[in-house]
Amino acid sequence: MPDTQPPPAPPPSIRIGHVHLKVAEIPRALAFWRDALGFQVQQSRLGPDGRGAVFLSTDGYHHHIALNTWESAGGPPPPRGTTGLYHVALLYPDRPALARALLRLLQHGVDLDGASDHGVSEAIYLRDPDGNGVELYCDTPRIAWPRDAEGNLAMTTGRLDLQALLREATEPAPGTAP
Repeated sequence: MPDTQPPPAPPPSIRIGHVHLKVAEIPRALAFWRDALGFQVQQSRLGPDGRGAVFLSTDGYHHHIALNTWESAGGPPPPRGTTGLYHVALLYPDRPALARALLRLLQHGVDLDGASDHGVSEAIYLRDPDGNGVELYCDTPRIAWPRDAEGNLAMTTGRLDLQALLREATEPAPGTAP
């Protein structure tokens, strides 16, 4: 008789380790991921033709984001209506950090696709130069997460006031002098 028990759940400490993206051009991708978002290059493995991979992180970790041209050099973004990555979501520690990220994007001329208040988080949506979806967000305190009458999570999609968020960009980053 087959076992009818569900497989064990992953451990609660599991988390996303990194995202590896196929890109058309490394320099163009670096202008977004390094320059506009602020990730630091940890290792670069590029050949004389510019093909290869670059590994980036925010804190000296081996990589949070990897960019490669192994199968995609010069290629177009995937067409709409096909499967693939919807977006990578980058969790910021708090609202002022998200505000500083938004300010940096605007200073680099990056267009936004949208911005939403989901009740559980506040999110900014955009695309990298290769058409990959990117979400920058910060969580709201769990105690404030919206719930229905039965106590189940009830996420929403409302308008995020970007001007109010940007006003928080003037707060100094943790560990820096005001």
